[in-house]
Amino acid sequence: MANTTTIISMTLAAAMLSTAASAEFALDARYTDADGDMIADIPTDASELTDPDTLIFAYTPVEDPSVYAAAWADFLTHMEEATGKTVQFFPVQSNAAQIEAMRAGRLHIAGFNTGSNPLAVACAGFRPFAMMAAADGSFGYEMEIITHPGSGIEEVADLAGSQLAFTSETSNSGFKAPSALLSSEFGLVAGTDFEPVFSGAHDASILGVANMDYPAAAIANSVKARMLDRDVVSEDQLTVIYTSQTFPTTGYGTAHNLTPELQETIREAFFSFEWEGTTLEEEFSKSGEAQFIPITFAEDWAVIRQIDEANGVSYACQ
Repeated sequence: MANTTTIISMTLAAAMLSTAASAEFALDARYTDADGDMIADIPTDASELTDPDTLIFAYTPVEDPSVYAAAWADFLTHMEEATGKTVQFFPVQSNAAQIEAMRAGRLHIAGFNTGSNPLAVACAGFRPFAMMAAADGSFGYEMEIITHPGSGIEEVADLAGSQLAFTSETSNSGFKAPSALLSSEFGLVAGTDFEPVFSGAHDASILGVANMDYPAAAIANSVKARMLDRDVVSEDQLTVIYTSQTFPTTGYGTAHNLTPELQETIREAFFSFEWEGTTLEEEFSKSGEAQFIPITFAEDWAVIRQIDEANGVSYACQ
């Protein structure tokens, strides 16, 4: 990533990844952070607050959105009961579209993936407060570099001269973490030592490797676990050649300008949701999740901001 400038395209909120000497996280000028918690403050001017009759919820587009409309059904019913409002699932197609929707006021509650969380916080006023975890409170996933049997790639060094599929530039495990780790640990730089391609999503990368369309890919192993459980792919189609440290998972939260009372009600709905026997448990138990736990952006996303800094990333919203 050194000596490069990459543009993440968004219609209303363009984020520029620049090679700043010291990448320091900062909110867009439209937001304030008087309490120093690194997320946008709730406006104190009542005219800037919103209390919509219909709440729009979107889950990060790591896989086919149609899979998750059904998975979130019971949770959204619970949210309707808690808030007294209609709650609609919004099937976003990209991280950029999801961030743009919240920045424009069309998205009220969301789960932003690990890598796009800092961008959503900085550019869209996202206020994350929850994350999925196992029953014992443990949480997180690992970035894996996978290949298929017969690819000729048996270790990371074999990626030299080959092709590696990333997902999107806002993804932690699908781009940011592998870019930093491959460069720092193995001296492999995208575009110089291997050919980077972008699949658009983790399921597309995993399917691409399983079907031998890509020789290798960087993916989140939580997505792989759910696909294996649904028999979308099988273990014998994939070989893991690298596993990273554990990263935080998707962060859930609200738009900054919902009324304080509504934000608190939404927060309580996450933590009062009973998973047992629900469509959410049916889907996310496949990757070990069983509850929502509280998080803070300042603490739990520190490692992700460090990865951004290692990649020379700073965010400027336009």
